[in-house]
Amino acid sequence: MQMGTNLPKVGSYNRAVVLDAIQVSDGISRVQIAERAGLTAQTVSVIVRRLLEEGLVIEDGSLPSSGGKPRTILRVDPAAGHAVGIHFDPGQISYVLADLAGQPVARLRTDVRPGLAPGEVIRQMAVTARRMLGEARVPDGKVLGVGLACPGPLDADGAMRFPPRLTGWDHVPIKRLLEEHTGFPVTFDNDAAAAAIGERWAGLARSTPSFAYLYLGTGIGGGLFLDNRIYRGRSLNAGEFGHITVVPDGPECYCGNRGCVEAVCCPSAIEATVRARLAGGARSALGGSPGHAAICAAAAAGDPLAREVIGEVAARLADAAVSIVNVLDIDLLVIGGPAMHEVAGFYRQVIADAVATRPLARRLHTARVEVSPIAADAAAIGAASLVFHATYAPRLDALLTS
Repeated sequence: MQMGTNLPKVGSYNRAVVLDAIQVSDGISRVQIAERAGLTAQTVSVIVRRLLEEGLVIEDGSLPSSGGKPRTILRVDPAAGHAVGIHFDPGQISYVLADLAGQPVARLRTDVRPGLAPGEVIRQMAVTARRMLGEARVPDGKVLGVGLACPGPLDADGAMRFPPRLTGWDHVPIKRLLEEHTGFPVTFDNDAAAAAIGERWAGLARSTPSFAYLYLGTGIGGGLFLDNRIYRGRSLNAGEFGHITVVPDGPECYCGNRGCVEAVCCPSAIEATVRARLAGGARSALGGSPGHAAICAAAAAGDPLAREVIGEVAARLADAAVSIVNVLDIDLLVIGGPAMHEVAGFYRQVIADAVATRPLARRLHTARVEVSPIAADAAAIGAASLVFHATYAPRLDALLTS
């Protein structure tokens, strides 16, 4: 967890540290907060009192004490705030209305009609978000904002820059337009980084200092938390795990390299490989031009061709995972995203075996590999969590600015 400081003039940072400790623990006493955050008991008591008055935190039961009165348990009040998360994918838009604990209150998916102008797509996003809030009877005063997760690369102003799978969206000011249409502030990030923040706020990595998220969607990306802080990089596009080369003489990737993870492991690449082998006479119950979901289902059911192709994909993902662990020396690697389908467990096992046996520091420390419990909605829940994280998470840079 984050460490606080007892230096003067850092009250807002310490407040965020205390709130973060309560959020990630899902039940903690004042004494435990002081011990873990390195703050004095008096500092913690003052901050907690204010959080209770603001309605962000509630007292919920007590812990047994070795002496004296029982210790009161503190939790974040889920009803204290809400956010709408929107995941914009080339073919589909996913929406999640989440409470402050990061738990979905409502979910919705809509298709993107081919040929629709960007401005109209954004307007429909806003209308749908507003409708979800109305149906859930969440007043504007309880809405902290809208989170937007979309394919990268992204610039600092909230526009996609040359998105490879979204023709016509280059330089569209999607953040600004969504703010104008919804009337709420919009926090944005690429879909993989958003998924990582969602995992930190409400998933497996709530108390994990350093982890990476390997995101499998229409494309393949990643998100990074290092020493309890999201790492975005100089241009806000760190974690492009999909562009690690795993087949040096492999197919060309749109990024300009050859044999990238995305070029050989994304859903369209899997479909193309299966079609080519079917045309070459491979034995399979799959016929015609099977889609990615059908191939994953067939692999899980034991179809020889589907299992062969998915096995090759798992091996390439494992190659990338070993490189990630070697470079970052992380505690946890989470795999998730909407392209997991029925083969999530198989991917996890192959990657976990590689991470346990191949990294240089494996005898000193082995990174865990887990499948996200919110894999299918990871980017949308992550988008909502972007708002919570931006509003409440401790930020060291706030101590360095006047």
